[in-house]
Amino acid sequence: MTDPAAFLRQLFDRAVEVADPMRSLAAFLPEKPAGRVLVVGAGKASARMAEAVESAWGPCAGLVITRYGYGRPCRGIEIVEAAHPVPDAAGEAATRRMLDLLGGLGGDDFVLALISGGASALLCAPSEGVALAEKQAVNAALLASGAPISAMNTVRKHLSRVKGGQLAAAAYPARMLALMISDVPGDDPALIGSGPTVGDTTAPVDAAEILTRWKVQVPPAARSALARSSVVPPDDPRLSRTRNVIYAAPAQSLAAAADLARDQGCDVRVLGDRLEGEARQVAREQARLARDRSETLRSGDRPLVLLSGGELTVTRRGDGIGGPNAEFCLALAIALNAHPRIHALACDTDGVDGAAEVAGAIVGPTTLKAATAAGLSATASLARNDSHSFFAAIGAQVVPGPTLTNVNDFRAILILPPAS
Repeated sequence: MTDPAAFLRQLFDRAVEVADPMRSLAAFLPEKPAGRVLVVGAGKASARMAEAVESAWGPCAGLVITRYGYGRPCRGIEIVEAAHPVPDAAGEAATRRMLDLLGGLGGDDFVLALISGGASALLCAPSEGVALAEKQAVNAALLASGAPISAMNTVRKHLSRVKGGQLAAAAYPARMLALMISDVPGDDPALIGSGPTVGDTTAPVDAAEILTRWKVQVPPAARSALARSSVVPPDDPRLSRTRNVIYAAPAQSLAAAADLARDQGCDVRVLGDRLEGEARQVAREQARLARDRSETLRSGDRPLVLLSGGELTVTRRGDGIGGPNAEFCLALAIALNAHPRIHALACDTDGVDGAAEVAGAIVGPTTLKAATAAGLSATASLARNDSHSFFAAIGAQVVPGPTLTNVNDFRAILILPPAS
């Protein structure tokens, strides 16, 4: 293989391509219902989803909230851009307008909800008594805690008037079809975007226990608001006219990348699409696996690709700029210690790793040497959580721009056989 980095980038691009709503969403749309139709949604893929809907149905009324820079041209659906991963006033105002639109519907009306990863921040309606600044503080603390996405979203639900089934309840008695792109390990619809159209089984005490376990400090107003949680249980009659469908998920993207790798002469092992954990620890584990597998390859064998998905986390210890995928790559490079036959890529399929406009990074046998030449210490950068700065300095970042979809993390490790 003459260009391992280009090959790994091809695998990532393929994983993103198959999750593009313009390729896949139309097959899950019914015929456009007669009567009043309203399209709502939120997430980093939601504007592209809205574009796909209008491509099939023509202009529609509605309101969709997406991340800054992720808007798409729609003929009827209004696209509002707001902040992610920490919400802002634009998202809060748009969410208030969306709830007002839904509140005026009747039993003969139809709502199409378009939900993807990122909706947890973009749909912002803090519980009564919680100010936007306090909600922002909670989100920032959760993101820095290292808590898994399931735990973060449980807390977010109980501090919201739109998550945990409350968006669907607001539309009742209208019929609702929610089409979702999963970005959560295990594809639980109640966790995608904090489940605005899905009933919730957790209780405020669960959210409080998460705050304690992960040592998340929150404003007093937010903690007291947990007792006033208004999440909707799954058996609530207001959810009886809502149907939730996950139409795109990480497993499909991994399968497409695996097919491409096999077509190009590689063996493939898929480690799973729902991996969770601290990014640096998962990197060390996968480095050990890659080293072990490299010892089994002989000259003339096919290259081996290890693929995995899921959502890793970072517990902030330093003041650097980074994200889970770049931190995975940095820890992996350190653990591999310039292994001459192993290359890797880790990227977020939405094009944003952490809060930076960077998807992730690529590492190989020369990564540590390039860092030394640039005056950098890989171990010091890892200690500071400064992975984005590290890879920017050596020209190894992956920056695709807005991908307009989101099926979570994508990781590929390429193990080459010994030369003959």
